[in-house]
Amino acid sequence: MNVSSIVVKTAPKYIDQVVQSLKDCEVCDYHMHDGQGRIIITIEGDNVAQELEKLRVIEAIPHVVTADMQMSYSEDELDAHMEVIAGGNAVPKMLNDDNVDIASIKYNGDLKTRDDLITFTKKFDETKR
Repeated sequence: MNVSSIVVKTAPKYIDQVVQSLKDCEVCDYHMHDGQGRIIITIEGDNVAQELEKLRVIEAIPHVVTADMQMSYSEDELDAHMEVIAGGNAVPKMLNDDNVDIASIKYNGDLKTRDDLITFTKKFDETKR
């Protein structure tokens, strides 16, 4: 299951009309709006393709200027990462060693940009730093 938040923008003079259209369209959940034409909604889907279909429905509503995904949660992606962590391969051994001098730890980059955490941590463990 995927859940994404979307900021919808419209001209302030159309805010009430667009909010009502979003409430009526049945592809999203309305949460709030402001007087400047910004509306916060969420969508859900079994996968990204389903979410994109719903986003296209929202973009087609009259007077919607933009509808942009801001945050996304993917249950399947989280489950996959939790399996890696539970397997004990995601955290380099030295980070669990209380005898390691923190000054000897070498920074190897942002983990968010790493595609394969298991390979990264194995290489990290091999450096012995």
